[in-house]
Amino acid sequence: MKALQMSVFEQLKWSVIALGCLMLSTVAVQSQQLQAPSLPTGLPSASPSSSTTPMSPDANISDDGGSDRTKEETAGNSANQSPNGTLTASQILMIVQSRPELVVDLKQVMADYLQQGGTIVQVDSITDDMLYQGISSNAGLRGAISVWLRARGYLDDLDLEGQSTGTQGIDDATLSPTLSEPGVISSSRGAGLTSTIGTDSGGSETPNSDGIPRRNSPASRDDVGRSSQSKSDRNSGNTTEIIHQATPYNLQALRDLYSQVPEQTSKLRRFGSDMFLERGLATKQMSIDVPIGPDYILGAGDGLIINFWGGISQSLPRTIDREGKVVLPEAGAVSVAGLSIQRAQEVVQQELSRQFRDTKVAITISRLRTIRVYVVGDVQRPGAYDISSLSTPLNALYAAGGPTRFGSLRIVRQYRGQKLVREVDLYDFLLHGIRSEEDRLEAGDTILIPPLGRQVGVTGMVKRPATYELKDEKKLSEVLADAGGLLVAAAVTRTKIERIDPQGHRATLSLNLPEGITKEASQVTMDEFEIQDGDRITVDPILPYSEKAIYVEGHVVRPGKFSYHDGMKLTDVLRSYQDLLPEPADGGEIIRLLPPDLRAEAISFNVPDVLSGNEEISLRPFDTIRIVGRYEADAPKVQIHGDVIHPGEYALSQGMTAAQLVRMAGGFKRSALLDNADLASYDVKDGREVISRRQAVRIGAAVNNYDSNSDATLKVGDVLTVHQISGWNDIGASVNFAGEVTYPGSYGLQEGERLSSVIKRAGGFRSTAYPSGAVLIRLQVKDLEDKSRNELIRQIETTSAGAKLAPSLSAQDDAATLQLLVQQQKEVVSRLRNQPAIGRLVIKISTDIASWEGTPADIEMRNGDVLTIPKKPGFVLVTGQVYNASAITFVPGKTAGWYLQHAGGSTEGGNRKEILVIRANGLVVGRRSNNWHEPGVLDSKLGPGDVVVVPQKVFGGSALWRNLFASAQVFSSIGFAAALALH
Repeated sequence: MKALQMSVFEQLKWSVIALGCLMLSTVAVQSQQLQAPSLPTGLPSASPSSSTTPMSPDANISDDGGSDRTKEETAGNSANQSPNGTLTASQILMIVQSRPELVVDLKQVMADYLQQGGTIVQVDSITDDMLYQGISSNAGLRGAISVWLRARGYLDDLDLEGQSTGTQGIDDATLSPTLSEPGVISSSRGAGLTSTIGTDSGGSETPNSDGIPRRNSPASRDDVGRSSQSKSDRNSGNTTEIIHQATPYNLQALRDLYSQVPEQTSKLRRFGSDMFLERGLATKQMSIDVPIGPDYILGAGDGLIINFWGGISQSLPRTIDREGKVVLPEAGAVSVAGLSIQRAQEVVQQELSRQFRDTKVAITISRLRTIRVYVVGDVQRPGAYDISSLSTPLNALYAAGGPTRFGSLRIVRQYRGQKLVREVDLYDFLLHGIRSEEDRLEAGDTILIPPLGRQVGVTGMVKRPATYELKDEKKLSEVLADAGGLLVAAAVTRTKIERIDPQGHRATLSLNLPEGITKEASQVTMDEFEIQDGDRITVDPILPYSEKAIYVEGHVVRPGKFSYHDGMKLTDVLRSYQDLLPEPADGGEIIRLLPPDLRAEAISFNVPDVLSGNEEISLRPFDTIRIVGRYEADAPKVQIHGDVIHPGEYALSQGMTAAQLVRMAGGFKRSALLDNADLASYDVKDGREVISRRQAVRIGAAVNNYDSNSDATLKVGDVLTVHQISGWNDIGASVNFAGEVTYPGSYGLQEGERLSSVIKRAGGFRSTAYPSGAVLIRLQVKDLEDKSRNELIRQIETTSAGAKLAPSLSAQDDAATLQLLVQQQKEVVSRLRNQPAIGRLVIKISTDIASWEGTPADIEMRNGDVLTIPKKPGFVLVTGQVYNASAITFVPGKTAGWYLQHAGGSTEGGNRKEILVIRANGLVVGRRSNNWHEPGVLDSKLGPGDVVVVPQKVFGGSALWRNLFASAQVFSSIGFAAALALH
């Protein structure tokens, strides 16, 4: 009893000390935050004193020191350090900057972390500033975020490259060992894994009901869900990419020859590691897909549905109690534990038959019992797990997060007491899909993952490049079979093996296979070649080009690559003029690559002589036959633009006229002006200067009437422009009406017609119309809006770091503030890019058309205008930095401040001085919009469809940056309001 009192006193003493340190650390952090927004109360502090709990004397779980970890070691873990694999604040912010879409997910991680600390927080209430401040100030939150990022493969430095357990290892696959904290994380009925995320200290141990200490530890480098390969490896594919170098000549033959097979230096992932990816602290247990047969052995905790019929029909839900019995009506308790379903059905039927006549019984399983098993060894989270009674060792390993990078995938031992039940090779499942139903676990079983065995790396032209753990494999052919075999383009003769010899020196071996060896002979060699621990096998591809090919290009019907054969002649490729395009040039050439260094040489030939058989030229491999057209080499050309069917550039023939050029261009469009066309010409004077001149051509008469007096003869470089009839673009102009008008649809538009006229033609407004919220979209306004948005994005992106910071900030605060400002810049640019231009033109109209007809509000319509008249919305929207962004039912006479109050008010990150009201018609009311004698924004009375926007506050930014940031928020809010009105 005295010992128990001392233990209670010790725990109370440590709790008081921890509470005091927590208060001191909180005051210290708040004194450094200046104007930065504070996190919600309840966020665990990063102070070591607040998280270090004395371990029980009988605790037997340690993590490289465990309870021997001193406060000095723990205190060293700050935002600028990386304890236990936790990322630093700058590393996390760098990842968030490159992937802004992660902000929403990290807010969820923060909310879960706060809830584990006892603070209930909604995700929507966490602002970006609160997230960044938490990342900067709280190491426990950084640990939770690090686990989440690793579990989803956002980190490149955690390739699960196994390292050999012996003295030999794989060169590129060797990583420095970082031991994980062997905490025990329990699983409740397979619903998911639960844990309490610690802070900077090593965690705490609490005794479980069964006497087994449970450790709640922060995530480490070996925690569950880390990425098994870098993003570059994940995107690389199976085949070796060929590198095409720049060539000195524009020849397809050289482009093929200037190809390199890159050296295989990329890191290899460990085969099978992907199987356990994305399984973080909330990962659900692997589903049980094994059917429950009649031979299933019942046990305490199994839920049964006992259906019986005959003299009486009834369905009884029953759970087998701890004594292995179920209670039956009239028959009492019947023992069924240890019986198969079929045998239990017979026993129950026998008992019920004594009470009821002609009774038939059918038993089904409604709920499987859970069993407690233990997963130990080199696994991510060793400990005790409550899993389904149908679980296999693979299910238990899933629950524990899989092996560490040093845990074996080839040997998984299942113990029952001190007896080894079986050894499971996970490669049987990974490579062949073999899962034995005899592998089911029983309560109290232990799964042991020993250290990994021998390893080899296989890369290059194989179907599954990876690092493989060896068990019985000893030959090269067996390892290549594990890797899926060779690809079609694999060069077996170019297989090399990098090895570390017994003296500790690196050596490179090859199979020494001769060129042209048969497949059977190469297989024999691979069957005899012995593999050692740590070998890296590289299978190179075959040559990336054909050694017997010729190329044809230019003015031919079928350009490309053709097969070469001995004794091949030029006439074998160019048989007649049918192989050429019309009007080929007389001269052609063969570009030949001369051995041994393959220098290019041009051989000219006469096309008519070759086709007539008067000239015969022998071809060689890699020859390029080039034919040009008659007009290709500085050919005389003229251009035609404007309203013709096919404007463009055309070859100039002798004596060609403007009328002929129009006919070559397909003739006039209906919109063409036939009176006059412009002909621009140039002359070269004395070979020194160009003199331009322009003349009018009566093109209609020249083309349609064949009037030679109206025509003009063309010269090299002339440009003919056919104009368009004035007002042609207004033909067929229309506008579109949608929403609450009597007859919505498209209406033809007369030149100068105004809005009131078209509305009358559409039948006027319906009784449900709300013209105050009308949205008029104009294409020209949309284009201007696009340009303004792009200019605003350019200004934001080009604003220097110094221009963003306020001059009043100290040098100590510059770095942290700049990080927040850069993140704000990324977010606002992302919002602007994702906010499409609406093109809304603000109009102010009402249902009484006569009251605004003929006034400036009665604007002139343009082709392509779209007018949408909405129904009266009946609500006011409050959005932005508020606690509850929502639509609030419209109440006449209420002000913006009233609606803001009913939305929970502004958050700490909201800028109350710059609150905006966007009216339903698109007008924006801000702090600077009103005169001194008019009420402020919050005192403005709102109407249906109005939007109250609370923009985000800028902390520590300069006046220039605040103005740019405010403009961007206004731009985004206006687009949001317009989109809301349209929908």
